[in-house]
Amino acid sequence: MSVRSRAAFTVALCAATMSFAPAFAGAQTALKVGDAAPDFTVTTVTAKGVEAKPFKLSEHKGETVILAFFPKARTSGCTVQMESYRDKYADLFKSGKKVTLVGVSVDPDTALVSWAKDAKFQFHFAADTERKVGVAYGANTGTGYHKRHLYVIDPKGNIAYITTPFQQMSAEAYTTLGDAVSKSAGSK
Repeated sequence: MSVRSRAAFTVALCAATMSFAPAFAGAQTALKVGDAAPDFTVTTVTAKGVEAKPFKLSEHKGETVILAFFPKARTSGCTVQMESYRDKYADLFKSGKKVTLVGVSVDPDTALVSWAKDAKFQFHFAADTERKVGVAYGANTGTGYHKRHLYVIDPKGNIAYITTPFQQMSAEAYTTLGDAVSKSAGSK
């Protein structure tokens, strides 16, 4: 193949690839503050075990919901993040009064129950093994682990705060999160 033919082929291939890009881009639009939070239903667990009733976001209107996507249970960064949530639960999440924290990962429910029990986590974990919640919120492309994204959803069901990635090693990240939760909880 001549240089000219290869160049023409490359241009045609790039043009064909670009014509498909809008279809993929529209499949996952970036969420922004003020958008209605995508509804979902997922299996959730606590330190006591798998919850009998699946977690459906739309059933939590009237409270602030925090979705904390994280890569994998029991890894160093995720442990720092979840232990910080546990240790600051009263201040950050109003001890769970009209505030629901859900840690979301692709881990199976058995791994999340075990971790929650061992670490004495007092909040919920979602076993998003099919990655549907992660994809809806842009924390996952459909394969692999979730990225460390965080969303605060106000009592009306709208996104009030987003941070991507959540900086689990930064004290300021927790202060900002606490401020966002307090602001959202007051927006009834």
